[in-house]
Amino acid sequence: MSYSTAADERLDLRGTPCPINFVRTKLRLEKMAPGALLEVWLDAGEPVEQVPDSLTMEGYKVEHLEDCADYFVVYVRRPS
Repeated sequence: MSYSTAADERLDLRGTPCPINFVRTKLRLEKMAPGALLEVWLDAGEPVEQVPDSLTMEGYKVEHLEDCADYFVVYVRRPS
């Protein structure tokens, strides 16, 4: 099973600046069912450096971070 097929929802935030990308990710996670997996596409640099850490501090579980050359994919699970 690959992560991309396991994700319940996908959120493409490429081109979205910090902290807007974190806010949008958190809002989407809050609308999802407990235990659901969100796939988030982020730009390299500040977005991928800041968003996963911020999500972890908010109590979300970052399960996987994938480097796709031009962008990064973060898989984050909403707590049950």
